[in-house]
Amino acid sequence: MYLHDELKRENGDLRRLLEEEKEEKQKVSAAYEELQRCYMNLKTASAISLNDSDVKDTKLRLSKLVREVDKCIALLNE
Repeated sequence: MYLHDELKRENGDLRRLLEEEKEEKQKVSAAYEELQRCYMNLKTASAISLNDSDVKDTKLRLSKLVREVDKCIALLNE
Protein backbone atom coordinates (compact mmCIF):
# COMPACT_ATOMS: atom_id res chain seq x y z
CA MET A 1 0.00 0.00 0.00
CA TYR A 2 2.82 2.35 0.86
CA LEU A 3 4.40 1.82 -2.57
CA HIS A 4 1.07 2.48 -4.24
CA ASP A 5 0.64 5.76 -2.33
CA GLU A 6 4.20 6.77 -3.10
CA LEU A 7 3.70 6.13 -6.82
CA LYS A 8 0.44 8.11 -6.81
CA ARG A 9 2.23 11.04 -5.17
CA GLU A 10 5.07 10.85 -7.67
CA ASN A 11 2.57 10.67 -10.54
CA GLY A 12 0.83 13.80 -9.23
CA ASP A 13 4.15 15.61 -8.96
CA LEU A 14 5.06 14.65 -12.51
CA ARG A 15 1.66 15.82 -13.81
CA ARG A 16 2.11 19.20 -12.12
CA LEU A 17 5.60 19.49 -13.58
CA LEU A 18 4.24 18.64 -17.03
CA GLU A 19 1.57 21.35 -16.74
CA GLU A 20 4.19 23.91 -15.68
CA GLU A 21 6.34 22.98 -18.66
CA LYS A 22 3.35 23.29 -21.01
CA GLU A 23 2.61 26.77 -19.66
CA GLU A 24 6.25 27.76 -20.07
CA LYS A 25 6.24 26.45 -23.65
CA GLN A 26 3.13 28.53 -24.41
CA LYS A 27 4.79 31.65 -23.01
CA VAL A 28 7.92 31.05 -25.07
CA SER A 29 5.85 30.42 -28.20
CA ALA A 30 3.91 33.65 -27.69
CA ALA A 31 7.14 35.59 -27.18
CA TYR A 32 8.60 34.01 -30.32
CA GLU A 33 5.57 34.98 -32.38
CA GLU A 34 5.73 38.54 -31.07
CA LEU A 35 9.41 38.73 -31.99
CA GLN A 36 8.62 37.43 -35.47
CA ARG A 37 6.00 40.16 -35.92
CA CYS A 38 8.43 42.80 -34.73
CA TYR A 39 11.10 41.48 -37.08
CA MET A 40 8.73 41.56 -40.05
CA ASN A 41 7.68 45.10 -39.15
CA LEU A 42 11.32 46.13 -38.95
CA LYS A 43 12.05 44.50 -42.30
CA THR A 44 9.09 46.29 -43.85
CA ALA A 45 10.07 49.62 -42.35
CA SER A 46 13.64 49.28 -43.56
CA ALA A 47 12.43 48.18 -46.99
CA ILE A 48 10.20 51.21 -47.31
CA SER A 49 13.19 53.48 -46.81
CA LEU A 50 14.22 52.70 -50.34
CA ASN A 51 17.59 52.20 -51.85
CA ASP A 52 17.62 51.93 -55.62
CA SER A 53 18.80 48.32 -55.42
CA ASP A 54 15.98 47.31 -53.06
CA VAL A 55 13.00 48.46 -55.13
CA LYS A 56 12.10 44.97 -56.34
CA ASP A 57 12.35 43.49 -52.84
CA THR A 58 10.23 46.31 -51.44
CA LYS A 59 7.54 45.78 -54.07
CA LEU A 60 7.42 42.07 -53.23
CA ARG A 61 7.08 42.76 -49.51
CA LEU A 62 4.37 45.34 -50.03
CA SER A 63 2.49 42.97 -52.33
CA LYS A 64 2.69 40.30 -49.66
CA LEU A 65 1.32 42.73 -47.07
CA VAL A 66 -1.54 43.70 -49.37
CA ARG A 67 -2.41 40.03 -49.91
CA GLU A 68 -2.42 39.44 -46.15
CA VAL A 69 -4.72 42.41 -45.62
CA ASP A 70 -7.02 41.15 -48.38
CA LYS A 71 -7.16 37.72 -46.71
CA CYS A 72 -8.03 39.34 -43.37
CA ILE A 73 -10.79 41.40 -44.97
CA ALA A 74 -12.17 38.30 -46.67
CA LEU A 75 -12.22 36.44 -43.35
CA LEU A 76 -14.02 39.33 -41.68
CA ASN A 77 -16.65 39.39 -44.41
CA GLU A 78 -17.52 35.70 -43.89
